Amino acid sequence: MNSYNIAVLAGDGIGPEVMEQALRVLDAAEKKFGFTTVRTACWVGGAGIDHCGRALPAETLVACEAAQAILFGSVGGPKWDTLPPAERPERGALLPLRKHFELYANLRPGICLPELTAASPLKASIVGQGFDILCVRELTGGMYFGEPKFYGEREGEVVALDTLVYKRREVERIAHVAFRAAAARSGRLCSVDKANVLSSSVMWREVFTEIAAQYPQVQLSHLYVDNAAMQLVRNPAQFDVLVTENTFGDILTDEMAVICGSMGMLPSASLGARSSEGFFGLYEPSGGSAPDIAGQGIANPIAQILSMAMMLRYSCAQPAAAEAVEAAVRRAIAAGYRTADLATGAPGEIRVGTAGMGDAVLAAL
Repeated sequence: MNSYNIAVLAGDGIGPEVMEQALRVLDAAEKKFGFTTVRTACWVGGAGIDHCGRALPAETLVACEAAQAILFGSVGGPKWDTLPPAERPERGALLPLRKHFELYANLRPGICLPELTAASPLKASIVGQGFDILCVRELTGGMYFGEPKFYGEREGEVVALDTLVYKRREVERIAHVAFRAAAARSGRLCSVDKANVLSSSVMWREVFTEIAAQYPQVQLSHLYVDNAAMQLVRNPAQFDVLVTENTFGDILTDEMAVICGSMGMLPSASLGARSSEGFFGLYEPSGGSAPDIAGQGIANPIAQILSMAMMLRYSCAQPAAAEAVEAAVRRAIAAGYRTADLATGAPGEIRVGTAGMGDAVLAAL
């Protein structure tokens, strides 16, 4: 029987609540498909600060290094907003994990199911019967990691500095991820940049244009990021695979999540090096810790459940189990189960809380 070591970092806010449901579904998937996981629960984010004095405790990093994948919840909240920026949960935990494990490829599906089109803020004439977009975001370069950084006083004036820098090899490797993803789907790839202003985007576009010759089955197009943001709300179904750099990807994927109906529906995978056994990856919901609803039992656990399914696919070599979990989510939604973020008051809706949605997915599985 195959066994996989998983580091479970539930984090803050609604993180522990939605993680509990994902692990219940993982238990069921293990029994159904005949594999096991060895799970190590670790503090991270604000919980790491409270229990261990830092957002990414040394023992948590050790556990992650010993694992084949990290199943991550959410971090952050007002409680820790008074800390220096580098010590806050988001910058003190997520960015170091991405950099330490060189998790350079972020895959974020944006799927608006036909049953949830009414939850989208887009007009019915735009959203149609839903859409299915995959965004590939470069995750370890750009302004978030570029040096130098500075915030202080120079020549009698307060100055803040961030550096946007990319190396060619960083662009090349994310390009190959994006082209392969597009080749496995409809064969359409749209690269998003700002080549009319930024030198880094000029290189980005040149690299993608060159590498396109290696993937003749993929149709490559380019958009400036401002136009891409507009096109996502104008006609999201025109896109299949989007690829972009770190900062643009952070913004566009959140926009994509909202037009799908709810941040609570969308998972993500941040992948690093691939071995013969699969990718090492960090798997997390696209939304945040939602401290305003934490502890109320109303958070949508689906993004966490689907993130777990992506872990099964990319790090655990269990594609059948991943597909079964994803199909179970679709069946639960088709049966009418809705957490508060998805409810529209339509006939046939069954309002449930966090555990109730977990129960619905388990029943469907």
